[in-house]
Amino acid sequence: MKSSRSLAESVSLKSPICVLSLIVAVLSGSLVRADTRGEQLYRNCTICHNPDAQGIPLQKAPALSGLSEKYILEQLKKYKSGIRGKHPDDVAGLRMLPMAQTLASEEDMKAVASHIAELPSTSVESSLEGGNATNGQALYAVCQACHGPDGKGNDLLNAPSLLNQYDWYQLTQLKNFKSGIRGTNPQDITGAQMRPMSMILADEQAMKDVIAYIQTLSK
Repeated sequence: MKSSRSLAESVSLKSPICVLSLIVAVLSGSLVRADTRGEQLYRNCTICHNPDAQGIPLQKAPALSGLSEKYILEQLKKYKSGIRGKHPDDVAGLRMLPMAQTLASEEDMKAVASHIAELPSTSVESSLEGGNATNGQALYAVCQACHGPDGKGNDLLNAPSLLNQYDWYQLTQLKNFKSGIRGTNPQDITGAQMRPMSMILADEQAMKDVIAYIQTLSK
């Protein structure tokens, strides 16, 4: 039979392990709850973006899967604060404004962003016609400084991935940046970075060309 001293030493040695196990268990439980919370909150988004976050063209809703958690969170914050989506000509953006308000806190936005970022990204159908990928490759040389030569984006530069995104959505956003529908709010720093880039594309044909090249990067 162990002496009282031996028993005390045994408990003392095991205690740090027990405490560490308890901490891991608590943190794991918190992560599970956060994941579940994000999935639950995202159900409000599925009517436009689909449960798999691949988007619904008829709803003018882009694919979200494939975007980073950081980028998604940033856009949700912009919509919630009105930095993005308030322009009267931004039809899709105006629909996002009330949806962003359903996320009561930054924790809710993080949970949703985390859930979306974990969903697998798959290719989407092209719908634009008339784009010349060869011409677009030359035009994309300017874009790759932020979005990368592979189109995968760069979180450090606040540049999203361009892969597996609808070409019609990319065309709409380029037009929005160029016309001032998006990126003119003084608080939209990252949007302001895109405006001069969109100006480099002389017309819709140039936009279609660069998008046609981007679409080849997704294949």
